[in-house]
Amino acid sequence: MSFPESNEHSQQNSNHELAAQKEQILKQILTPEARLRLNNIKMVKPELSELVEQYLIGMATQGKIPGQINDEQLKQILLSTQQPKREFKINRI
Repeated sequence: MSFPESNEHSQQNSNHELAAQKEQILKQILTPEARLRLNNIKMVKPELSELVEQYLIGMATQGKIPGQINDEQLKQILLSTQQPKREFKINRI
């Protein structure tokens, strides 16, 4: 028989461990400037930040990232992941 509080506590620990592992991987593959930019984006657009983090971690685990990603490279990745903005033109008669 399991207690709900115990299960909830173990799930919190596993979530904390996953977050710590993710941060460790990001520390290894991003320069300090790039990490700062990603953290700033996380405050404004958490879903975009999460998407980029998952992309970077996936690339790192596949061994497709040679060295660290600098700020300029991160900007290019961010530009490629963002949805293009639609422009509307209104003609007044």
